[in-house]
Amino acid sequence: MSVARPSVERRPVWDPRHQPCAPAITDEGEAVELSLLEVFCRAEQLSALSCATPGEGVALVEYLLAICFAAEAFPSSAAEWCTWVGEGRGLDGVAEWLAGEPDDGWNLFDLDRPLGQNSDLAPYLDEYGTGPAQLVLERVGDYSQFFDHHHLEHSEPLPAAEAFRALLTQHVYGLSGRARVSGKATLGPSLTNLAAGRLQGRIRVVVQGRTVGDTLRLNLYPPAGGEVGKFNRSWTTADFPRRGFKTKPPGRVTSGPADLHSSLGRSVLLRPVSTAEDEPVMVDRVLIGAGELLSLDPERDLEDAVFAKKLNGHGKPLWPSPTRALWRDAHALYSAAREADKGLFGRLRDLSFPRDGDGPPCTMWAVGLIANKTLAISWTDGYFPYAPSQGEALCEASRRGSDIAEYVARALERSAYAAWKIVYPNPKPADRGAQMARFDARREFWPAAEEPFYQLLDQTARGEPVPLGLLDYAGELRLMAADFLKQRLDPLPQNEKGHRARARAEQRFRWDMADKKAPAELRGEMHT
Repeated sequence: MSVARPSVERRPVWDPRHQPCAPAITDEGEAVELSLLEVFCRAEQLSALSCATPGEGVALVEYLLAICFAAEAFPSSAAEWCTWVGEGRGLDGVAEWLAGEPDDGWNLFDLDRPLGQNSDLAPYLDEYGTGPAQLVLERVGDYSQFFDHHHLEHSEPLPAAEAFRALLTQHVYGLSGRARVSGKATLGPSLTNLAAGRLQGRIRVVVQGRTVGDTLRLNLYPPAGGEVGKFNRSWTTADFPRRGFKTKPPGRVTSGPADLHSSLGRSVLLRPVSTAEDEPVMVDRVLIGAGELLSLDPERDLEDAVFAKKLNGHGKPLWPSPTRALWRDAHALYSAAREADKGLFGRLRDLSFPRDGDGPPCTMWAVGLIANKTLAISWTDGYFPYAPSQGEALCEASRRGSDIAEYVARALERSAYAAWKIVYPNPKPADRGAQMARFDARREFWPAAEEPFYQLLDQTARGEPVPLGLLDYAGELRLMAADFLKQRLDPLPQNEKGHRARARAEQRFRWDMADKKAPAELRGEMHT
């Protein structure tokens, strides 16, 4: 497709209120892409949002919540929140507010007030901008990619809807590091200092209901002091002074949840290209620099955070791990839902859902970005069913389920050690890790154990007895682990040493499963 840079007169208008930009699934299972107005108008008929990545989905939910707060559609107390959720309070007022907003405040490509962007970057976009790949968090890596930046300079245009969602994701999850722009020649040296996004480095929990409307109601909350703050349309429209880029300023305290959920974590500017009238508007160049620095108040700005551990005497939110799957820490979420007396989890515990429909009334969707400094590695997420009436049972099932899986994994490690000691009687210390990995079935076991764990949680949320569920779950994990161990041992040579190593490893596993220290369920007994 051939594209040409537009003149000022032909600069396209792209408004997410009216343009398809939010992928969703209808209650009939149809995949559609809707405008923001359509999302709010059809919120009760949409089963879920359906974005390309978990981070993009969270960023879109954040933006929808910011719009709700800006439209003053939120509960004023925890008691009213329960009423909102229980009665399915409509969101028609949000759609009316959004439709009544001035058009020039919602144009993604406005010259002076581009939506979600910083027009102060305009004089430098042509010289210092790159191809639109830089906007896509998963594609850009550490903002360098190759030593000659060839990929970042590739100018293949990006559809405006994708660019908009990528922009939201950057604001929320942008990685720390250095921006590819000359600060001294542009707005100031601190323009290059990219700070970590507001949700980067911690697990964000979004409670999902049976419809998009339910999801938004579940995640709205009473603002501290009743102040919603100002919605961030663009860098130049704030009622407060934005940070400068000559020196690094202190973090800004947000004015309320509308400000928090729409905060501009990056200074970004997108350049559109003109296309034929019947083709979508595209973005061909992007410039990214440092954005807002926020000073977050844990009591006010971390409604959903799960403070799992203490760090220097202070609570640290649950964070994404590159080595530990998120489901293995599910008990932290359920413990928060059982024990918290405020915030999202404090309200969830006391919620009464109407008894209609099948399955758990809501799901705790936990999302995190795994990164190695400035390099995005992968997204980690998990869907944990929740029913307030089963809060205690879910806490027990998730904790015992995790303990059982951990024990089986340790047994597989000990079995690998038993085989290794026979096959490699005189190893070099530096070779031990690679040699033991040959017999260690934990690599297969952990991914395979995830589905039985989720089945255990789903059965518990539906009211099935926890002891029976744990017994079935433990039996499945025991058989699964034994099979994975056998597959690891099968390549051993058919000689005396190979037979002895195989027998010793399998015996070690059987002993561990029958040991009195093993979880009762692995021994075929009920836990008491």
